[in-house]
Amino acid sequence: MFWNFWVGLAAAMLSTGELAAAAAADASVYQDPETGFTFSQYAAAYNSNGASITFRIAVPSGVQSYTPYDAVLQVVAPNDVGWAGLAWGGSMISNPLMACWKGYSNNVLVSSRWAKSHTAPTAYTGSTYQVFRTGTKTNSTHWQFTAKCTGCTSYQGDSGGMRYLSAQGGNRLAFAYSPTKPSNPSSNTSSFGVHEVIGYWNHDFSSGANPSFTSLVSKLSA
Repeated sequence: MFWNFWVGLAAAMLSTGELAAAAAADASVYQDPETGFTFSQYAAAYNSNGASITFRIAVPSGVQSYTPYDAVLQVVAPNDVGWAGLAWGGSMISNPLMACWKGYSNNVLVSSRWAKSHTAPTAYTGSTYQVFRTGTKTNSTHWQFTAKCTGCTSYQGDSGGMRYLSAQGGNRLAFAYSPTKPSNPSSNTSSFGVHEVIGYWNHDFSSGANPSFTSLVSKLSA
C-alpha cells in the first residue's frame, strides 16, 4: 500500500548511504507566466523512458529561521500517473504527506495525510491546501494543480518538538508514484494502493523565494 513507499524509502537511504549524497540541492528555477510565481522545481523521473512528475515550490522572501510560513506547491504529472505522493519531511512518519491525482471529471484532487507509524496514512488537518483555479488544469497529456499549503513547512516531530523547513536553503523531500488510480478518484479521502517508484531529493527552497508572495496569493484567491 501507499505506506510501503515510506518504509522502503527509509530502508534504501539507510542501506545505501545516499543521504549524504543528497546534500547538494537538486532543484532548478521556473518562472511561471500563468500564476506569476517564481518556483524552485524538481523533475522526479518515474520510468526508464524519462517521464517525470514535476514538483514546484514557491515561498515568501525574507522568512526567518524557525518561523512557520505558507508555501505554494505546483505539481505537473502525465496522465498515466494514477496518483503521486510528496513527503514534506522526506520520510513516512510524523511529517505532512500529500497525495494527488486526476479525478473522473478531469478535476485534480489533493489530499493531506499523516502517519504515526508504518501503517496507512490518515487524513491530516494540520496541513491544509487551498487549490487555485489559475494554475490548475488538465489536458490530453498532463494534469496540474497549484495550491497554497498552510502547515506543510512546520510540524511537530517524534520528540514533540517543532520542526521547520528552511525557506533559505535545501530541504530533503520524497515522492512516490503509482499508475493505478485511487479506489474512489472522486474523493480526496480515498484509499490507494502500492506505489511503483519512490525517490527523494534535496530541494532548494531559496531559489523559489518571492518578494510578492502575499500579493500573488491574494490575487489567485480572489
